[in-house]
Amino acid sequence: MDTHEAVLLKLFVLGILVNAWMMSSVSGAETQEAPRLRRVCNESRLQWEVEVCGEHFKKDMSLIHPQHWCNLTHFISEYHLFTLCTESKSHSVDCYWPNPLVEGYIIRIHKAFFSNCSDEQVVWVDPPDETLITLILIPIFLTLAMITLVVWCSKRSDILA
Repeated sequence: MDTHEAVLLKLFVLGILVNAWMMSSVSGAETQEAPRLRRVCNESRLQWEVEVCGEHFKKDMSLIHPQHWCNLTHFISEYHLFTLCTESKSHSVDCYWPNPLVEGYIIRIHKAFFSNCSDEQVVWVDPPDETLITLILIPIFLTLAMITLVVWCSKRSDILA
């Protein structure tokens, strides 16, 4: 056997060993940790926990005068705390957030506190006739002027060129 062949054979074997060692460490890292089992959402406990969050929110909202319930600046911090509470309670009982149970409770809170907070409808009024006529005629005259200018320039192309 030639010395070059022996070196190539040693490098080949060494490459196989390094590859096997790296693959075993990769697959070993995956199997060394015990797989985390996902616990099932405890909906009855979540219902109770969300009710606790709602009671805190109701207590906080009772400190705000009802005429200010439609003004977000008056209760934004209380609403933020309520939202954080429902999110943390959902995660503590292994439920995702938002989920239908929490959404249903939030809708009930909205109906209780914010049902009379509809936006006032804006009544659209036509502008005065003089303004309306001006706004209509300006684009018409500009269009006619541009057409006239294009026709005039195309007829005089021999002189302008």
